[in-house]
Amino acid sequence: MIIGTVREIKEDEYRVGATPGGAEVLIHHGGHTVLVEAGAGLGSGFDDHQYTRHGAQVVASAAEVYARADLVVKVKEPMPPEWPRLRRGQVVFTYFHFAASRELTEGVAGTGIVAIAYETITDANGHLPLLTPMSEVAGRMSVQVGAWTLEKTHGGRGVLLGGVPGVLPSRVVILGAGVVGANAARIAAGLGADVDVYDVNLDRLRYLSDVMPANVRTVRSEPAAIRWAISHADLVIGAVLLPGRRTPMLISAADLKLMHRGSVIVDVGVDQGGCVQTSRPTTHRNPTYEVEGVVHYCVANMPGAVPRTSTLALTNATLPYVQHLAEAGWRSAAAGDKGLAAGVNMVEGAVTHPGVAEAHGMKLAELKF
Repeated sequence: MIIGTVREIKEDEYRVGATPGGAEVLIHHGGHTVLVEAGAGLGSGFDDHQYTRHGAQVVASAAEVYARADLVVKVKEPMPPEWPRLRRGQVVFTYFHFAASRELTEGVAGTGIVAIAYETITDANGHLPLLTPMSEVAGRMSVQVGAWTLEKTHGGRGVLLGGVPGVLPSRVVILGAGVVGANAARIAAGLGADVDVYDVNLDRLRYLSDVMPANVRTVRSEPAAIRWAISHADLVIGAVLLPGRRTPMLISAADLKLMHRGSVIVDVGVDQGGCVQTSRPTTHRNPTYEVEGVVHYCVANMPGAVPRTSTLALTNATLPYVQHLAEAGWRSAAAGDKGLAAGVNMVEGAVTHPGVAEAHGMKLAELKF
């Protein structure tokens, strides 16, 4: 099979879908052809010569990759300029986050591709193996960027996350106790903050209560509890995820009036719609804006700021799936793996994932192999 990867064109996105080492595995152990757009890996520290040394063919343009590849491996969803290059029946394997954008869903449907989304693939335990690496990165980064944004020079209250002797530490509220929330809690606690983690899953809260440091507390999530929490918080981290579905709204625009002026919201789930009514996607170049005196940090591709780490973490997880798809073809691969089948969001214009269909009121098509 011909497998291709291209340079990401989303603003401030420096990750790449395949590493030189991964290309070598596909070529020498699978007998496949790997096409790489020139310069695709530079943002992650991989130059064209590294790809060619490992057996990949470096081609001049993304158009050539899209024209020749049977399977395109990316990081972010295809942007509108890329849609005309996609071919009916071509398999595109990447993060799509369809539930957050009807425009994207309709645009990609119009191309007729087979869209397999990293974020909805599950493993035997029901976990999300291809979302987990980036959730780990984003969770840890959320505290870094939150601490930075809390500085007065960046629009925040002017407080130090961990405080100092004689001065109380900041209060960090984390909404969601999954992978993002757990990683955020660990980093915030390590910096000395007072951390409250909210979730509806009591078993998960019990687990975190057992393994987290003493300055992390767990709380059952409900609207009144969240309103009280954000009214006392310096930093609020939105870490809620419903796989393939729009993120539930937990903080309304009116709730912002309860918060301290200069407090910060980092909405990690903004690429799935966000858990704050006033959240809207921002970029690494212009990451923040203010509503009701509350600073919002809503960068939709946070791990893109640390592309070397993120690319390695992501491709460690995706490569076995790429191998399987290339060796068996997507139909046979998905037919034999329910978790992989859960990643098939769209087939030649038909929406096959319940969460995407529900988010946009679209017809759900049966996934046929």
